[in-house]
Amino acid sequence: MSAPSSRLQLPPLSAYMHIPWCVRKCPYCDFNSHVSEQGLPEAEYIDALIADLELDLPSAQGRELTSIFFGGGTPSLFSAESLGRLLDAMASRLTFARDIEITLEANPGTFEQAKFAGYRAAGINRLSIGIQSFNAIHLKALGRIHDDQEALAAVAMARKAGFDNLNLDLMHGLPGQSLEDALADINQAIELGPEHLSWYQLTLEPNTVFYNKPPILPVEDTLWAIQEAGQARLAEVGLAQYEVSAYAQPGRRARHNLNYWQYGDFLGIGAGAHGKLTYPDGRIERYWKTRQPKDYMDPGKDYCAGRKDIAGDDLPFDFLMNALRLNDGVATSHYLSRTGQSIEAITPQLDAALRKGLIEPWDHQLRPTERGRLFLNDLLEMFL
Repeated sequence: MSAPSSRLQLPPLSAYMHIPWCVRKCPYCDFNSHVSEQGLPEAEYIDALIADLELDLPSAQGRELTSIFFGGGTPSLFSAESLGRLLDAMASRLTFARDIEITLEANPGTFEQAKFAGYRAAGINRLSIGIQSFNAIHLKALGRIHDDQEALAAVAMARKAGFDNLNLDLMHGLPGQSLEDALADINQAIELGPEHLSWYQLTLEPNTVFYNKPPILPVEDTLWAIQEAGQARLAEVGLAQYEVSAYAQPGRRARHNLNYWQYGDFLGIGAGAHGKLTYPDGRIERYWKTRQPKDYMDPGKDYCAGRKDIAGDDLPFDFLMNALRLNDGVATSHYLSRTGQSIEAITPQLDAALRKGLIEPWDHQLRPTERGRLFLNDLLEMFL
């Protein structure tokens, strides 16, 4: 592969803040989340997040933050006061974009009206609510701590608290779920009028309860019928698919996630958080933080657990596994500006993918075809 070009540009910068605690670990979850049985060490953990951020500040290289995402775990277990203190600390150390998007993941089982009004007052302007299903039986099978009525109440409380930018997380392919059940979930979501919907199939990930004791899932024909009917219904009401599992009203695409998929940079702050950084010398680095909360909060231990430079031969796959998740792909010019490599470095693979009908002609845009989206793993393997 060619050496990094001087035409590589520093991409936009966002920040991911990880809150690792949950009320209960869901049987399908493989995220870095932990059940706290002795109360939440909010103040101690916020102190650690701020100290971790201090060490990562030089990596911002003067860039403003375009988005912040509080993920977990269940970030909505933390108080508005704690998250507000963290946001104030960030704003005093970094420049926030005028229209910065600040998202908080929230579990319906943790909703309290005053608490969520406090989040809005603290500057959080987008909620991602982990509904998963509106069916009480399916919620119980998924091990969720909320029921269908609490899911509906959570959306109502979010609106009352002043949130006008909501994402609802919804899963399909659930144990015992029929096509009719899946469409009922989608129709209920549509009725609530979210600006954004994350709609994705349940997968059995290693190191989860479901992986070790698999539930009976719908057969392939049912899964395919759900996918086709669900996508058609969402398109019908103006929730346009723009990524593998993301649907949005016009102008409401998730800016934070778009930055990931367009190969932007992001600070990873918190226990087990991952980050990606670009440097002026052309080096691109991925790094990850200490995973266990007790170790992360131990002042005698490093926040960072590891770093890895993305070597020239690995850059095409690393870039495209993000960019080709987008229905529209990215501008061909992005490849040079975000990786420092000329597009000629991967021309043979692009030509082969074009002949197989997996990508569109790529003069100006690196975009998968419908077939390419269906067989995305096969397409990406061509760049390994």
